[in-house]
Amino acid sequence: AEPQPRRGLCACRPQAQNASLFTDYRSPITVYECNAMPNFDIISEINQVELRNALDQTNKEVGNRFDFKGSDARVEQGDKIVTLFADDNFKLNQVYDVLTTKMAKRGIDVRCLERGKVESISGDKVKQVITVKVGIEQELGKKIQKMIKDAKLKVQASIQGDAVRVSGAKKDELQQVITLVKKSITDFPVQFNNFRD
Repeated sequence: AEPQPRRGLCACRPQAQNASLFTDYRSPITVYECNAMPNFDIISEINQVELRNALDQTNKEVGNRFDFKGSDARVEQGDKIVTLFADDNFKLNQVYDVLTTKMAKRGIDVRCLERGKVESISGDKVKQVITVKVGIEQELGKKIQKMIKDAKLKVQASIQGDAVRVSGAKKDELQQVITLVKKSITDFPVQFNNFRD
């Protein structure tokens, strides 16, 4: 009888680390069984539902506050941006304070916000576009890679789109990477997920 292909297979290169070679006689390609090392991803994500709730609560509070009576102050959500509107700079900062308070209460790290320049619009009113940063950008990814390399830990860090994947044979060294990143990256929110043994 023909041998049955084993489960959990991938067509890896022959030199792939921890790969055991066998042939699937029903296919002209050679198949390798790979035993991947433990790994996890460094990411930066926010809960979009909670962000929307925070924006709704901000507009509700601003609309009900006496000091904003008759004002057009509000927040609007776009694609990875939030725009603040107010009658002047002072009220604009008040709207921002309300927004960040609502976000923090809903578990959203406000370090994901990057405030843009205040712009004048019709009359004396102003607006400000705030970027909601999501994902590990290339520059930050390279910084994390270098930081891990300089720490001389026996792990590998590779940029995978908007995430950084860290793999290593020893779980305690992976834990050291998490501790290192938490300590070193303080101006931008990062999370650690997709842990694989």
